[in-house]
Amino acid sequence: MSKIIFFGPPGAGKGTQAKIISEYLKIPHLSTGDILRKKLLDKDNLAIELKKVMSSGNLVSDDILNSIVSSRLQNEQSSGFILDGYPRTLKQSEFLNNFLSNTSYSINFIFNIQIDFNTLKHRILLRSSEENRDDDNIDVIETRYNEYLNSTQQVSDFYKNKFKEIFHEIDGSLQIEEITKKIKQILKKS
Repeated sequence: MSKIIFFGPPGAGKGTQAKIISEYLKIPHLSTGDILRKKLLDKDNLAIELKKVMSSGNLVSDDILNSIVSSRLQNEQSSGFILDGYPRTLKQSEFLNNFLSNTSYSINFIFNIQIDFNTLKHRILLRSSEENRDDDNIDVIETRYNEYLNSTQQVSDFYKNKFKEIFHEIDGSLQIEEITKKIKQILKKS
């Protein structure tokens, strides 16, 4: 019953690795993007509020995201889970830590996929040409990377300092299979 968090800048491969490890461990992969899109299908007040925020192009507030994620985590606690894209802010990490403390569960592994900006830029532009993704252009890449440096990397650093024994740095410049192999080796050691 593993509970795992994946960190890393956009395009580092955390979503790819989270999906692979999810299948390997047979536990749910909870991507905040997927969770938000699924929540939009509900007809409750939170879904209505979420739709307004997302359609205006604004970021979803910590409070809304915390509410949605905690609801999903309550459903997945017994089987374990992989968090991808959450927590992204210190407020979200504080909420997650309190939630886990109140439910007597804890995170078992934290993987931080590190990659330098030039490798990242090359990888995302290649993906853009292969998949025709409009959101993969230089301006968007730089904005998303800077947003990562200014907020999510602080969260990653917080976890690195607080949970050294379960925090693992992974070289994101390696091939997908090599990264997966390293992650599986760490999982098998525990």
